[in-house]
Parts: sequence; C-alpha cells; structure tokens
Amino acid sequence: MKVIILAGGSGTRLWPLSRDRFPKQFIRLSEKRRSLFQETYCRSLLLTEINNIYIATNEKYMYLVKNSIEELGYKINKDNIIIEPEGKNTLPAIYAGVYQTAKNTDEIIVVFPSDHIIQKEQQFISVIQESTDLANDSLITFGIVPNTPNTGYGYIEPGTIKLNGFKVKKFIEKPDYDTAVKYVNLGFFWNSGVFMFNSKLFIHEVMIYENNIYLAFENSKNIGEAFGKIKKSISIDYGIMEKSDKVAVVPLNVEWNDLGTFDAFDGLFVKDENNNIIENKDNIMINSSNNYIYSEDNKLISTIGLNNYIVIDNRDVLMICKKKQSQEVKNIVEILKSRNDNRVKYHNKDYRPWGHYEIIAEEKYAYKVKKITINVEKKISYQSHAFRCEHWIITRGIAKITVDGIESILNAGESVFINQNQKHRVGNFGEIPLEIIEVQIGNYLEEDDIVRFDDDYGRKLKL
Repeated sequence: MKVIILAGGSGTRLWPLSRDRFPKQFIRLSEKRRSLFQETYCRSLLLTEINNIYIATNEKYMYLVKNSIEELGYKINKDNIIIEPEGKNTLPAIYAGVYQTAKNTDEIIVVFPSDHIIQKEQQFISVIQESTDLANDSLITFGIVPNTPNTGYGYIEPGTIKLNGFKVKKFIEKPDYDTAVKYVNLGFFWNSGVFMFNSKLFIHEVMIYENNIYLAFENSKNIGEAFGKIKKSISIDYGIMEKSDKVAVVPLNVEWNDLGTFDAFDGLFVKDENNNIIENKDNIMINSSNNYIYSEDNKLISTIGLNNYIVIDNRDVLMICKKKQSQEVKNIVEILKSRNDNRVKYHNKDYRPWGHYEIIAEEKYAYKVKKITINVEKKISYQSHAFRCEHWIITRGIAKITVDGIESILNAGESVFINQNQKHRVGNFGEIPLEIIEVQIGNYLEEDDIVRFDDDYGRKLKL
C-alpha cells in the first residue's frame, strides 16, 4: 500500500493564522499539538512504511514538508516529495503521485489531505485496511457519517451495498440548511476528500474521462513538462469521481473535521466554564462566553462582555469576527490581494531550508530587527547586500561566521558587523539550534537585496 499526502494548498480560510507562505496544514493549533501535516504523516505510518509515503506539494512548501518530517525524527528520501510546478487542483496532483510511484504496477493507493483532524485514528485506519478488496475494482471515497446538518460540505448519496461500502448514486454540491437536514435524515454522507483505489484502475479512468491529463504525462519527460500541457485546473471529484461508474463510498464515523473555518474549532478544544476556547491561559475573560481567543507570543488579551466572537491576534494582524461569520475571512484575503499586501503571503515568521526567522521590529527605509534560528548542521547561503549592513548578535548556540572568506567561531554574547557588499554567511557549529538577533540598517531592507554566491547547501551558483 502506498500513501499520497496532498500538501500543496494555500489554506487562506484560516487567515491570519494561515498565510500563503505558511498554510493551514503546517500550523500548530496548540503548543502541545503537532501540525496538521505532521498528524497526517504519523497517521500514514500506521498504514505503511516510510518509503511508501509520498507528499505532493509545491516548491515553496518543500522545506516545510522536509523540516516537519525531520522534526518528527524521520528522514525522507527526496524522491518521496513530488513537486507540483503550479497549482492545478487535486486531480493533476494525485495523478502525478500515482504516475511517479505506481505507473506500471497494481498498487493500492490511499490519498490523504494534509489538513484534516481525525479523532478516532485507530478506527479510521481499520476501516481503510478493511477496504482493500473493494479498492481493487472501485474508486473509493470515504464518506463521513454526519453528526449535524452542515452547509459547508458536499454530500454523497449511497446506492446499493457493495462489500463494506455502497455504490455511489450521486455527488451533491453544498446545500442550504433545510436541504442539509433532509440529507442527514436520508442517510447521506459528507464528502471527506480521502480516497483509495487501485493504481491501474485510476489511470484507466483518467484516460477515459480526462484524457488531456493522461496524455500530458504519457508525452512528457517529467512532471514539470506534463503540468505545462494540462489545460485546466480540476479536482478529482469533478474530473473523475462524478463521472466514473466505478465509484464506491465507505462510511467513516471517526469525529472528522476539515477545519474549513474558525467556526469548525468548536468541539475540538477544551473550553472553560463559560464555553470559551482560550489558547493563552493568561487571558482574562470577564462576563464573556462562547468565544475563541488566540494570541501569539503570550500576549495578554482581556475581554469584558464579549460573547460569540472569534479573536485572532498575530503580531502583525488582529482579526475579530462574530461566530457563524468566519467564512467571510476569504473576503478580507481578496481585498488584501487586490492591494498587493504581503500580509496575505507572509507571517512575521518565515521558514527557510536552514530554519526560520521572525521580524521583531522594523521601520521602512531605516532598520529591521530579526530573530534568526538556524537548525543543527544547517547554514545560510554565501551572500552579500548592496543596500544594507547587518549586525549579528549570537544569543544561543555556536556560530561559524564567514566574512569575505575569513572564518571565525562566535559564542552566545558575541557579535559581528557586516558591511554593505561584504560576502558573508553563518552556519550552526553546535549541537542545539543557533539563535541570532540580526539588526539590518539601510535604505532598502527587502528580501530581494541579496546576491547569492552559493545555495544553502554550499553549491556554487551561476551569476
């Protein structure tokens, strides 16, 4: 059995927690939790060995994927990360995974979204294992047994019984509330986005119903070339599942949640005596009930008389909305995109192949202060800056500094000054994460003021 994890989505529905450069699947909803992607990866290990798990993502998330897996204590082969050159929805992503991992074999493939929560994990795994026989001649979609009418999901109408599932009679778009009530009473299922199938059967159905995708891969040397030939973005639901006559649905009753909006957080977290979900236990809630309150960096939030609200306080964004209206977050995102506002793309914290940095303070055309964390055995590319100088202060760990080819070792409490146009790099020379406070001074402090002479692995670049 092979597993394909879909980890390429941008996840803007949970903005500002989720941003384009750090989407929903990589956020931690509590300090004690693994990220949603890490939870999915560990769940996959209950089904198969690490070499049989593949992640379909795009290039800007490749290092988030790799670092997330290493944080769990595993090493992943680079060939197990399938890079989508551009987002074209789930069908091309899944087909790329199947084509690369099981083109000429009879393999059972399971497809997981990377951003779902599943509470009854062992029961979930058991249902998948019990569905192997059905997957040999059916494209399986797993249907969630609804616990309430919900207008945020598509529904599946089951037909005749087939082994441990049902033939699918019909897929139905997201309904209004009254229709959702009727569907629940009729025994319909929510569409979970989890799939299972035989690789040869899947490729055959793509050849029949989305021949453009089939031919794009057959007539290309690599995934990048194939994606360039695919004419449209299309989901597996629209492209295959709603057209094929070989589709089955297997019921799942596992306390599933796709975290589509902040309203979906209800029921997932421990609440206080007034029905509030409070991430920071130092927050003070007076005469306040039924709220979700999130703050970064232990910032204190206090409320008086606040009821039925969602409050998300990042360092650079404060978002407040009434419950049952959090689906409107997408409208804020669209407005910010129209303004070319980088707060859609970036957190103050940004992740790189070597670790991450966090912007602590800045003033345009004057200065920027960052906290940089470099992981063990990692280093930043050899580079220079035309419009700024930098002052590095080591606050934790041991740094190996290179300036114009001269190397030195700095410990916590020591510092170095880098002038404009000096070639420089810093690497972690110790056994714990290296932390540096970087003060940039200049009249242009953007990320494109960099000339790189090699990459983050020391390989020389063509300039």
